[in-house]
Amino acid sequence: MRSNSKTTQFPVSIKLILLSLFFIFLLVLVIRSGFTPQQAPLVVSETHLTNSITPSEDPQSSSPSSSSSSSPCPTTTTSIDKPLIASTTCGKAPPSLANAIIHYATTNITPQQTFKEISVSSRILEKKSPCNFLIFGLGHDSLMWTSLNHGGRTIFLEEDKAWIDQIKERIPSLEAHHVTYDTKVHQAEELLKLGEDDECKTVSDPRSSKCQLALKNFPNEVYEIEWDLIMVDAPTGYFDGAPGRMSAIYTAGLMARNRESGETDVFVHDVDRVVEDKFSKTFLCEGYLTEQEGRIRHFTVPSHRTRSGRPFCP
Repeated sequence: MRSNSKTTQFPVSIKLILLSLFFIFLLVLVIRSGFTPQQAPLVVSETHLTNSITPSEDPQSSSPSSSSSSSPCPTTTTSIDKPLIASTTCGKAPPSLANAIIHYATTNITPQQTFKEISVSSRILEKKSPCNFLIFGLGHDSLMWTSLNHGGRTIFLEEDKAWIDQIKERIPSLEAHHVTYDTKVHQAEELLKLGEDDECKTVSDPRSSKCQLALKNFPNEVYEIEWDLIMVDAPTGYFDGAPGRMSAIYTAGLMARNRESGETDVFVHDVDRVVEDKFSKTFLCEGYLTEQEGRIRHFTVPSHRTRSGRPFCP
């Protein structure tokens, strides 16, 4: 993700690791889809067959209509007294994944997050995708996130219009919106104190919030979609005159609390910096902190609309 520089380069070894991650993801995808008839049969242990397949659940007994409606890649199997062989009509990698592999194999520019940092959010994506994924910031890793969320909705919010045009020229499939911020890093301490007011602890749609930290100028769909994952890796925040991520962190937390039900996984990058450190702990709450790896923190924020009286922070 772009943060301090648009052209930061990592050693070739990191690039190879990231590329390997995509191939592993592709392999898992293919395995989940099932093997083609030409591949070696998949032998399932007797215990597994006993627990998961009974004669009444024999896949061959399912009606064609139910099989085709549950998956775009219908799968058939042999009877339980023979090796289980799954076959499918889908054998190609998703276009987004194929494009990502080609893109990262032919560029010398790699994402700024480390392999371990990327792994924190990619593990959640593996469980939840396809899902709704909102990302503050557009960068060299944007195609990777879109590809890992294949079949889901991934939207990027970017402060630099020229940068959006540059990225979209090379990767037109990315969904990015130009947004503006009216804060500066040097205002962080003042905004942190304002965040202690009751109006900033009230859960609502950011558009109707009375808290000065709430961002209200995003496209309407950003507020109307319930986000499963939100990553805050923008706007720029490494010098006093930069917009800083104060409002982005607060708004991400407000969106998570305001969803109808369930929980949102929120990731904040560059927590080695004062703003990202203090604002994530204050508005995403240390009680919701799930994991930290390097410069990235993972918070799991539940809906506050499903239980009245839930405190802003646990």
